[in-house]
Parts: sequence; structure tokens; C-alpha cells
Amino acid sequence: MNGIGDYGVIGDCHSLALVGRDGSIDWCCFPRFDSPSVFGRVLDPDRGGHFALGPAPAGSGAATATSRRYLPATNVLCTRFEVEGGVLELTDCMPVARYDPEHPARVTAQRALLRRVRCLEGQVECHLDLRPRPEYGVVTPRFTATSATTCAVVGGPDALWVRATDRLHPNDDHVAARWDFRAGDEHFVEMTWTPAADPEPDEGGDPRASMARHLDDTISFWQDWFASGGGYEGEHERTVHRSALILKALTYAPTGAVVAAGTTSLPEWAGNTRNWDYRFTWIRDATLTLSALTIVGSLAEAEAFKGWLERTGAGRPEDLQIMYRVTGERLLPEIELDHLSGHRDSRPVRVGNAAAGQRQLDAYGQVIEAAHLFVQAGGALTESNGTFLSRVADQIVATWQQPDQGIWEIRDDPRHFVHSKLCCWVGLDRAVRLAGAGHITGAVSAWTRERDRLADWLLGEGAPQGWFVQAGGHAVADASALQVPALGFLPVSHPMVAETVEVVSRDLRDGPFVHRYLVPDGLPGQEGAFLLCSFWLLDCLIHAGRLDEADTLLDSLLDLSNDVGVFSEMVDPATGEALGNTPQAFTHMAVITSCEALTAARRGRLPPPDEAQAFASGALLRRR
Repeated sequence: MNGIGDYGVIGDCHSLALVGRDGSIDWCCFPRFDSPSVFGRVLDPDRGGHFALGPAPAGSGAATATSRRYLPATNVLCTRFEVEGGVLELTDCMPVARYDPEHPARVTAQRALLRRVRCLEGQVECHLDLRPRPEYGVVTPRFTATSATTCAVVGGPDALWVRATDRLHPNDDHVAARWDFRAGDEHFVEMTWTPAADPEPDEGGDPRASMARHLDDTISFWQDWFASGGGYEGEHERTVHRSALILKALTYAPTGAVVAAGTTSLPEWAGNTRNWDYRFTWIRDATLTLSALTIVGSLAEAEAFKGWLERTGAGRPEDLQIMYRVTGERLLPEIELDHLSGHRDSRPVRVGNAAAGQRQLDAYGQVIEAAHLFVQAGGALTESNGTFLSRVADQIVATWQQPDQGIWEIRDDPRHFVHSKLCCWVGLDRAVRLAGAGHITGAVSAWTRERDRLADWLLGEGAPQGWFVQAGGHAVADASALQVPALGFLPVSHPMVAETVEVVSRDLRDGPFVHRYLVPDGLPGQEGAFLLCSFWLLDCLIHAGRLDEADTLLDSLLDLSNDVGVFSEMVDPATGEALGNTPQAFTHMAVITSCEALTAARRGRLPPPDEAQAFASGALLRRR
């Protein structure tokens, strides 16, 4: 069975699929990221379903070596199998239906998987094994041949229409094929999803030509999108470009929403119960992701998300949830799927997320910070945007003194988390700045007053021992405190920040890995090291001018991606094994921002401590 780190990713900005090193698609949901899975072997090797295509799985025809790559500037994945007697190449994508080359962020999807197999050398026997199991493995559909090379797969609410350029053999519970290739031979197979009540899609014309066109159109879409950005030139360019493409694949084109990851319930520790559904849009995660995309010149996604956020919140920040479905629905009931064994027997498998009902005050500040960065990158706020942001700032004024569940979404009693207060401070500080520049209007005097009170709280209850703690009354190390300099409260050179870095490194660091925290959080079991936290430490080293240390740490972290540049949420510090949901937006966002910061430092272009940091330092002096 493929491990979490064995998967490449393909997507169409509506959903995505995981493709294993062996050519098996073991995760895919239609028609959206958060729809029930059609293939889910990553969560249950027997009941989940899969779509395998490649050399014989065992025996003399099995692959002796495998390598993978993405076609340049795309999310089209190529897998090369070397077998005894030949070489086979598998090209996978989720084809787009149409897009505007002038505005490639606007795209519709075929709601399909497209696979091309070519024999590059010698002779190879290729095997197809298609076993869809819709509704998270509950449904075993009916398989019916509609011609020698097409078949219908119907069960529950889903219909799958499979067509190929060679013979298919539907059976009681799967579709099989065996194709004999010689050098130069090529075949396509495409599986299209529709609601079960819809008629079969009418492609018309020559199937081979239409499938080849779908592949070409999809390659063009990704390359046009990549070229439409301003680009990135700096440290680890190829890695940054790959992370940007993966972040784009995590966006939902119809609304502008961004999912936190493409999967559910991949464990934070094998055999553990910390398995969560990340296929939703967290306001925090999405704003940070879109800020990272602005670094590579992609502002269209940020524009779309601004509109989605206003529509979803109905213009009333007091009604904002911390997360939503990609289409804006608020109800995300958390359900345990007892019929699935879980990845490496990690139960329960969950769909939905009960954290949607939590209070997480940092989200408000992240919204205003994202708008501030958007303006700095050259974006323009509409009058409606300005009104909404002003109301968000008012909401911070009204709520910042309340406890919450924090960035880590603890399932325990709420606390006065330092990170939450920090982000509230950021929100009010950026609102004051936006107002000063004429971008928004509102109760600036109240924003300024409460910003000052937040600074006093952070410098007092937030750092009672001279370093920033997890929460008021909880003087323990928490990696989120590493965000103090990144968010502009105090410079990394300040003694309180320097001491925080030392405490986090002493208490939470294990080589290149940094844990979120190591204190009880109301949940059983353990977890791996959260990769985002290591990048936060890296950013502190960069801004402190410790560039040799930063280089060493960055190299160690980038080595944790798989062979095609995909990062998961966490890793096992002992083995480097990928853990948690994948691909993880937080991690890929951090790759971009950290590489950009290192580039700026190398070129002597890191911004100096700004007015906000000067203000916070002044507040500290006043306290003394």
C-alpha cells in the first residue's frame, strides 16, 4: 500500500486526485474536493476503491524502476516504469473543460480523469484495474459494457462513463483490461463523472483525438496560468514554482475558495485517532495561501477570494465562521465512517469538521492582514471591500478579550491564546494603516485604542517571564509565538523575541523539526512534527541574519517533500515519514514565503522593522 509520501497530485481547481508511485489513483472525489470519494484506497485498501494502470503488478512484467515528474509549469504528472524488456510512460491529469486564456483563473472542469499510456522502448504488458467505490466505499456500482471500448458504471448518486482506445472488460465489481504494447504504441483512457440521472456525455468524433485534445488543453491551461503571474526569481525557484502550482490546484475556481488540504483523515500519527477532514476553507489558511500566491504574481485568486468571503459572511463579520465548504455552506457536521479501516489502521475516518463551530479570534486579524498585503502588492479595494473590512475591525474591538480555541483548534476549554491576541492586534494595526492611506473608513480612534490595549496585554500576560507563552495563565512553549516578528509586533532582534526563539528551540525542536506544543490539549494520542512550525523558525533565523543556519534548516526541510515536490502536513521526526493530510496548503505556503524571505535577505532587501514594531517597542518602554 502506498504511504502518504508516495502520492503525486493532479487536479482541475474543482477537485483533486492522488496518484501513487505504482500508477494507482487511490483518492479522488467528484465533483468537488469535499464530495464523497469515488476512489478511497488511501483510507481502506479493501473497501476504498482505486484506479490502477501500469505494468503487471507482480511477476516478470512488474516494474524494476519507477521515476516521476510533472510536465513543465503544469499539474500534469508523468510516471515512467522500467520493466524487463521495455519502458512504459503514464501521463495523468484531471482535464479542464474550458478557460479564458486572458483570465486563466476562470476555469471549468470536465469532472474527469484522463490517463495516457505510451510504450517508449521494447515491449510491455499494461494492466488496467478500475474499481470505483462511490460514497466513501459504501456503494459497489454496476458495470455495463456499452461498446467494446466503453462502459457505464452506475451506483448510488454517481455515474462514471469510461472510454478507452482499446478493449475494456467490465466484470461484476470492476473494469479490467490488458494491453500489449510495442515501442511507439499509445492508448488513452478517460473516466467522466456525472450525476446518476444524467445521460452519457456526448463527446462525438474520434475518441483518440478528443482525449488527446483534452490533454493538450489541460497542459495549456496550467502553463497559461503559470505564465500569467509575475513569476518568482530567487532561492529554490523550482520548488517555489511547484508549491505555487499545488496551491493553485487547491483553489475552487467557481467561488475562489481555497481548501486547507486535498484529503480527509490521513493520520497525524500512524494508528492514532487524530484524523481530521481538511477539505474545507479555513479563513486563516486561505488568506495565508493567497498571500503566498501574490509573491509569485497571482492576484486573481486573491480577488476571487475577497468576493467569496464577503458573500459567505453576508457582509456581517459577526456571523463569520472559521471555516466553510468551498461553496459557502456553513454546516459541517463531523461524522465517523466506521466501515473504513483508515490509513494504516488509523481510526476513525472522519468527514466534516466539528471545529467549524469554534471561536478562533485570529481569523479576523488574518482577513485584514491579507487585505493589507493585497493592497501592498498593487491590488485595489472596492467600496464594498472597505465596508466589510471596517466591520471586521469593529468585530475585533468587540471580541478580542474573549477566550477562544486558537490556531490549533484545541478541543478543550477555551483560553486566552497569545497567537489569537497577536492576530487581533495585527488586524487593528492594519485597519488603522488602511484607513490612514484612504483605503477604508471607520472607527479609527476605537481601533487605535484597542490596538494599544492589545499591545499591553501581549507584553504583560502574554510574556510574563520575558518570552511569549502559549496563553495567558499557561506559561509553556508554543511554536505559534514565532509569529511575533513575522506579523510585525516586535523585531526578531528584540530580547523578548530572541528569548522566545530560544525557548521554542529548547522545548519543541527536534533537529529540523518543530512541534506545535508538547502539553495536553484535550485529545488522546500523539502527533508528528508540524512542518509549518519549522518554517516559522526558519523565518526567525532569516530575519535575525543567521543565514548559514537558515540555509541548513531550509535544505533539511525541502528534503522532506516527496520526489515530485509534494508536502504533507506533518512528519515523523524519527524517520521523516510524511504524516497528515496532503497536499497541505500551509506547508506549501510556507515554502514560498520562506524562500522569498531568504532571497530578500541574500540580496539585502529584507524590510527594516516597521512602524508597527516601533509602536510595540514603545509600548514596552511605557510599561517599564
